[in-house]
Amino acid sequence: MTRPNTRLNGQQQAWAESAWRLITPERLTELVVGMVDIPSPTGEEAELAGWLTTTLDHAGLDAHYQVIDDRQANAVARLRGDGSGEDLLLYAPIDTLTVGDPEEDVPWVGPELRADMRPRAEVRGHHVLGLGASNPKGHGAAVVAAAEAIARAGIPLRGDLVVGLGAGGMPTNGRTTRGLTRHNAGQGSGCSFLLEQGWWADHALIAKPGWAVSWEEVGLCWFEIRVRGTYTYVGSRHRMPYRNAVAHAATVIDALERWFPEYAARHTDGLVAPQGIVSSVEGGWPRMAAVTPALCRIMVDLRTNPRSTPADVRREFAAAVDAITAAHPEIELDWDMVLSIPGTQTPEDAPVVAAAKAAWEESVGRLHEPITGTSGATDANILRSRGLPTARIGMDRIGPDAPLPLDFPSGMNVVDIREAHRLTRTLVHAAIALCTQERSTP
Repeated sequence: MTRPNTRLNGQQQAWAESAWRLITPERLTELVVGMVDIPSPTGEEAELAGWLTTTLDHAGLDAHYQVIDDRQANAVARLRGDGSGEDLLLYAPIDTLTVGDPEEDVPWVGPELRADMRPRAEVRGHHVLGLGASNPKGHGAAVVAAAEAIARAGIPLRGDLVVGLGAGGMPTNGRTTRGLTRHNAGQGSGCSFLLEQGWWADHALIAKPGWAVSWEEVGLCWFEIRVRGTYTYVGSRHRMPYRNAVAHAATVIDALERWFPEYAARHTDGLVAPQGIVSSVEGGWPRMAAVTPALCRIMVDLRTNPRSTPADVRREFAAAVDAITAAHPEIELDWDMVLSIPGTQTPEDAPVVAAAKAAWEESVGRLHEPITGTSGATDANILRSRGLPTARIGMDRIGPDAPLPLDFPSGMNVVDIREAHRLTRTLVHAAIALCTQERSTP
């Protein structure tokens, strides 16, 4: 495969070095702390978007606060080139998966909120702790710092550098508490809105976790399974018909948990290994242990290969459920697919992928090594599905010198500023490679 010319020439290298000198750990720390200290659960990013808009405006970009509704907004900005080159969108989401409120998060995240689960930053040496400090806010800080450095270095761009900091990037629907009414607050809604409003580019580079360049990733399908039973009383179990929806749901869950690895094995190829989970179970009245409910509801997240459509996945899930009910004819259930975001891919030889790889290789001094076996979905799927060739790159996991051991929440909520610095340099490198070249003509 022949790569486009994305290696920096002498002039581009000089521009990159001038911008790199403006990237400091202190500034990155300041940006991360500022972002963490403004709570931004999915659907409620407006205040943070306003802060980011002001920050980008002070850096010399043409910045705009993009209203979605009274609680949700994006921050978007443009550093204009002379019009002779191609435009690059640097993108990161800004919402957090959990909310940082013990009344909502506990006990589901654990017995209490740790320091890294709260929307209040703590600086500990090279690390910053706080809700979303790494994913997504550390990555968003790297995008902002890269744009600031390029703007302040006065690099003569040919194409525009566009910055998108989007609401609603997490795989969640809107909260049902505190008067929130919009169901579709997550799942890439902010990214989709941004593109619909004309913030377009020739290429997109999204900052999300993983210190490697990715050109494809999984999608996701959500399924709601409704297991039926009999509403009855413990004192009548032996006297009346008895079908316990909760017990039958347990049988279904056990069968699905054994099926998920088989599904993953069939669809593991390229960079992805799509996984599945049962995420929640709802049934009965906790206050009323004496009765069984007539319904138990199960939610499933099934990740999808970019080479499978949601219709393909729905049929495969249907076959799995049919096998479960055939093996257990006493179980009565029905189900629906309630959400679908297709997995996507960009050709590996696309200019944005090549530019990101070249930037990665400059940073580490060896040929690029992709991360395989991934099952995380991001707004890259929204960007690609709308027609933007998109690459993804992010920070490595926290190491043994971090103030907390690595687990899922610390991976989201603890950022190593040294990693953020490396990512920012890499974003600057890729942006200069793409935005300072003359646009090719057919």
